[in-house]
Amino acid sequence: MKNVLNIALPKGRLGESVYEMFAKAGFECPSVLEKSRKLIFENDAGTLRYFWVKPSDVCAYVERGAADIGVAGKDILLEYEPDVYELLDLNVGKCRMAVAGREGFRDDRRRTLRVATKFQHCARSYYASIGRDIDIIPLNGSIEIAPILGLSDVIVDIVETGTTLRENHLAVLETIFPISARLIANKASYAFQQSQIQHLQQQLALQLQSSKEES
Repeated sequence: MKNVLNIALPKGRLGESVYEMFAKAGFECPSVLEKSRKLIFENDAGTLRYFWVKPSDVCAYVERGAADIGVAGKDILLEYEPDVYELLDLNVGKCRMAVAGREGFRDDRRRTLRVATKFQHCARSYYASIGRDIDIIPLNGSIEIAPILGLSDVIVDIVETGTTLRENHLAVLETIFPISARLIANKASYAFQQSQIQHLQQQLALQLQSSKEES
């Protein structure tokens, strides 16, 4: 019986970039790049099975064993705190978790700060670390509108280039932590398929080292 390695990749450009790294490491599955509505792909040898999932769901697939390994952003790992092994920083998908608000905003610590975010755990942890009382306003989209319309004082969200913030007269007030994609593994899978997973990890690490030396 073949030992199949199940790999969860985040949909989108990040997942495509990561797959290229995996393929270069010897974990090819050409059908992944085909334009279709398929979500699950196996290599010809039947030893690898890739599947595309929503980026925020990768951790759930890995933690519960549907995937042996996967790639998730540091933001997702800190928000949901899944019980998985974090094996390697892949140095791609770089951005940051930040506090943003209207240009010129000054925090009045005499009152509770209203914070709009979909990253509730990250926001609470950050403000708890600086002893600031907050009122979390859970939102899932168009978070930048919240301070403009007076729903919140600030937002906690992912910032890549900051263009959307600037176009809406918002600015980054604080950086909470940097974000990049991480290789993660199911704990049981790591024990039973250690050699295969470690080989991938080592090959990816060599790629990263080579890229660093070239830059």
